[in-house]
Amino acid sequence: MTILVIHAPDYAVKKGGKKSFEAVLADGIGEGYLIFPKEIEKLSPGSKVVLLRKDKNQKRAEGILVKLEQVYYRSLHRVQKRYDVHIQGLKEVTYKPEKLTRHYVALIDDC
Repeated sequence: MTILVIHAPDYAVKKGGKKSFEAVLADGIGEGYLIFPKEIEKLSPGSKVVLLRKDKNQKRAEGILVKLEQVYYRSLHRVQKRYDVHIQGLKEVTYKPEKLTRHYVALIDDC
């Protein structure tokens, strides 16, 4: 099964418009992640989700994917399709880093 890793960096909160690690941990919804169609094909409800905060206050939580909700965000030049990640049972665990794409997402094959 494939593991979805999402990042909730503190600096994005300070810039505005993004939810903190703590907010995602509290309500179980990571907002506005760019996930490509080929990646979505590998995910299904029940897949493991890892939520990271990779700044100086490193944190990690793990839970189970409930659904990916398609949403649209307006940028300066176009409307972008993104996904809100709905996660159940998020629990903070010992920090372990993961390599992410520039879109704050990674997929890991859990063998």
